[in-house]
Amino acid sequence: MNLEAFVLGSGGMMPLPHRSLTSVLLRREGELFLFDGGEGTQVSIRRLNLRWKKITTIFVSHMHADHVTGLPGILMLSSQVDRSEPLTIIGPPRIADYIETNRRTLDMYINYEIVVREITEPGVVWEGDGFKVRAFPLRHTKTCYGYALEEDPRPGAFHPERASELGVPRGPLWSVLQGGQSVELADGRVVRSEDVMGAPRSGRKFSYVTDSLYFPDIAKEVANSDLLVCEGMFETALEGSAVEKKHMTAAQAARIARDAGGVKKLALIHYSPRYAERDLKKLLDEARETFPGTILSRDRLNIPIEYED
Repeated sequence: MNLEAFVLGSGGMMPLPHRSLTSVLLRREGELFLFDGGEGTQVSIRRLNLRWKKITTIFVSHMHADHVTGLPGILMLSSQVDRSEPLTIIGPPRIADYIETNRRTLDMYINYEIVVREITEPGVVWEGDGFKVRAFPLRHTKTCYGYALEEDPRPGAFHPERASELGVPRGPLWSVLQGGQSVELADGRVVRSEDVMGAPRSGRKFSYVTDSLYFPDIAKEVANSDLLVCEGMFETALEGSAVEKKHMTAAQAARIARDAGGVKKLALIHYSPRYAERDLKKLLDEARETFPGTILSRDRLNIPIEYED
């Protein structure tokens, strides 16, 4: 099953000519999930030729303009593509007011159902076929949540040689065993699924963290992430500014990835506009000193999230 992330915008505070505001889209098979929607989100969706009508759920981290100003356009755009499926928006308190005020003030033509859910406590906020999305608290100047999409464990690998050794004929009975059920052979023997299947395998995990002061508990929330997208707004020399504004440095993001355990890749995001493109290497170098598996998010970067086995 295909799982991949698209960075729609990588900047923080204000858009730049080459850097839209923070937004990440996750595609799992044909279903799309949007994490935040800063200014410029529509542009990247169009340039990547993504089918925005397939966005089923939008997860909002917090109610700051650089994370939500792109949402009204997406809501209006979805009415122009013959959308019939409901759109769910999940976020902190006041997200419902924001959506309703924009609909009323802009006199939006909306021809589909919009369902808004405000998070009242951390935990699972969305469940789908074979996965769930969990929200966890961050520490910012407003109520803010990080998110983790976790797939259910997969069955273990099927070992055809074991099935043959046990006398199970190739064909439908193999499918039954792979489906987790036992089969009875012609001689009366029962072969269990676990006799021919390996140990269960983990699903994949995607985590999204922005905006927040650094604190160690974030690490346990994002443990075993195949991809962790985490803000690295400042270099270490500006850690004082990060603390004052309740943001993180790139090195602190790397510390989270290292301490979490099991993180495969860290993608920095939400850069301060003080950094031109050539300056971002400083953030990358500082992060890689702690977590070598760090990359820089760039607008319209595609990051496949593969199974480990």
